[in-house]
Amino acid sequence: MTITGERFSANRHTLYLDNADGRRTLATSYAVCPNPNCRKFTLTADLFETEPSSSPHGGEKYLKKLNAWSLVPSAAMKSFPDYVPEAIREDYREACLIKDLSPKASATLSRRCLQGILRDFWKVKPGRLVDEITQIKDKVDSITWDAIEAVRKLGNIGAHMEKDINFIVDVDPNEATLLIGLVETLLKEWYVARADRLARMGAVISAAASKKTP
Repeated sequence: MTITGERFSANRHTLYLDNADGRRTLATSYAVCPNPNCRKFTLTADLFETEPSSSPHGGEKYLKKLNAWSLVPSAAMKSFPDYVPEAIREDYREACLIKDLSPKASATLSRRCLQGILRDFWKVKPGRLVDEITQIKDKVDSITWDAIEAVRKLGNIGAHMEKDINFIVDVDPNEATLLIGLVETLLKEWYVARADRLARMGAVISAAASKKTP
């Protein structure tokens, strides 16, 4: 949905005090979801290197963004329904929360989350993660399999797929982000899609039953 002016608020605070790093400006912004069933707010903050603006109106000239934070919610993550096992949702949530502070820890949690999905949804035979992934090759569509394979072969993630899932993988933030994205995609493609299908089929069955001649 589009966030309009009445649902958005921003402010900034500039560090004018003499310091070792130079002039800094912290920009914060609130946004409120316009969906009447949600109406949740988000709070983000961005830190910039700045200098005095040459504009006659004064203000700051933004030179470079130094950092960014998602404060509320504390990480960019999706919400999944309760029919996704709690342990999987918790691993996913923690992987998102720790991604920027420790990509290594995030990747470890995502790998554990991926293994949990395979064992719960597909009932694969427990073993190494790489072997568990192979067990579903003939059960998923080619696009999903290509996505799994692309991440599995990615840099250090792929190099350590054969190790225990709790082995700390030395990955960069982009790799950790891609691994989280794969987990999100699989949760939607498998759990959410299955629940939606069951709901649609149930609605058809109920409608047919209500029209059945006594």
